[in-house]
Amino acid sequence: MVANGSADLDDGVAGRVFAARASVAFLLAVTVAVAISVGGCATHQAAIPTFGSFGTHGARTSVTGIASWYGPGFNGHRTSSGAVYNQDDLTAASLLFPLGSRVLVTNLHNGRSVDVTINDHGPYVKGRGIDLSRKAARILGVIGPGTAMVRMDVIATPTGGPALGQRYFVQVGSFADRGNARRIRDRLAVYYPDVRIDPAIAGANRYYRVRMGAFMRRAAAQDRAERVAASGYHVVIVTE
Repeated sequence: MVANGSADLDDGVAGRVFAARASVAFLLAVTVAVAISVGGCATHQAAIPTFGSFGTHGARTSVTGIASWYGPGFNGHRTSSGAVYNQDDLTAASLLFPLGSRVLVTNLHNGRSVDVTINDHGPYVKGRGIDLSRKAARILGVIGPGTAMVRMDVIATPTGGPALGQRYFVQVGSFADRGNARRIRDRLAVYYPDVRIDPAIAGANRYYRVRMGAFMRRAAAQDRAERVAASGYHVVIVTE
């Protein structure tokens, strides 16, 4: 009985030792797995940095949309920022970000990324969020297809930039007759290259708004509105 009891006790101790070792091994395995997971996340985040957003300290600003590109027909022309467009620079046009912003654009189809500076307004095609320079489009693989779904992550914005998507437009009338809107646009286009017609639908009715912009600062929109009003037009500043 004593011998058997000692054997039972030894077996119990051995069992507890085995269980303790198994627990330690399990914890070590979990620790390693977590470390690998965190390391993997850290590596992924390093490729897509987290940056301060427009007026939101420490928060990331990211937006997904369609990218297109523009090149030869605009090369050498002055952009909305005043700089001359060079299709071989890493720049882009957008209405989503203030001029001077740096944005990391990632092609969601192939994972390629490029850092561009927003130096122009556009694109003025509904549903598109950014127009890339030819060089930026080539890096992202957009030249062939013409457009691509991309994610745009803000790297830096000018001091005092507005909230993402906050834009100002100078509107010079809203017309039910497209011909009337076209005549106003053509007169203003002689002096302002960013004037255009934006259609809008209200119920069963369709309207044609003559607009200029977008402006990222209200002061700039106000300055334009005053100049246009001085020519005899009735204008309003619209925020979107």
